[in-house]
Amino acid sequence: ISGEEAQQMGMIYKVFDDADLEKESWKIAVTLSEMPTRGLALTKKLLNKSFLNSLEEQLKEEGKLQKLAGETADFQEGIKSFLEKRKAVFTGK
Repeated sequence: ISGEEAQQMGMIYKVFDDADLEKESWKIAVTLSEMPTRGLALTKKLLNKSFLNSLEEQLKEEGKLQKLAGETADFQEGIKSFLEKRKAVFTGK
């Protein structure tokens, strides 16, 4: 299976030429660094639990963490920046 086929199947995020790998990797890193880090951490936590949880357990856990995420400063910043039509500045709080 080629890298392009793996990308089309959703097995990997993206395929780059060797010459572009470092530049494209930095673009992804910058994008991730500008995202709400607590939200990303909660998402990762839920993904890791999903392998062992039943659907009912996973939905319950997602509900708890959605509530927790909704109480963060980053959540408020996301709403405020959307309403003000500007780029959000997340702080990880």
